[in-house]
Amino acid sequence: MAKEVKTKILIVEDDEFLANIYQTKFEIEGFKVFVAGDGEQGLKLAGTKAPEIILLDVLLPKLDGFAVLEQLKKDSTTKDIPVILLTNLGQKEDVQKGLKMGAVDYLIKAHFKPSETVDKVKKVLSCAK
Repeated sequence: MAKEVKTKILIVEDDEFLANIYQTKFEIEGFKVFVAGDGEQGLKLAGTKAPEIILLDVLLPKLDGFAVLEQLKKDSTTKDIPVILLTNLGQKEDVQKGLKMGAVDYLIKAHFKPSETVDKVKKVLSCAK
């Protein structure tokens, strides 16, 4: 029997508690999850693990989410990976900046339960196929 290939997701989130919640939720939904605790590690994992989608916090140690997004979009190996910004920065300017830089969506953590975030990710992935 063929082994089911899981959709790979990279979660770049420095809040360990939140990262664990998202990781658990996505694993329950059948995703292969990679977690990075800072921007530099997120960039490294994006390049080596080839995730199908990336959930990216904006406020991160070492490299912030906007810098990570910029690097991802410049790199030929990662530029086509859909990125959803998942942050508590809700100012209109931040949302517009993130979308202009190439993020496919901008979710404010306080407004979305983890299950709703999973639904958003599935929606983005189904549109990308």
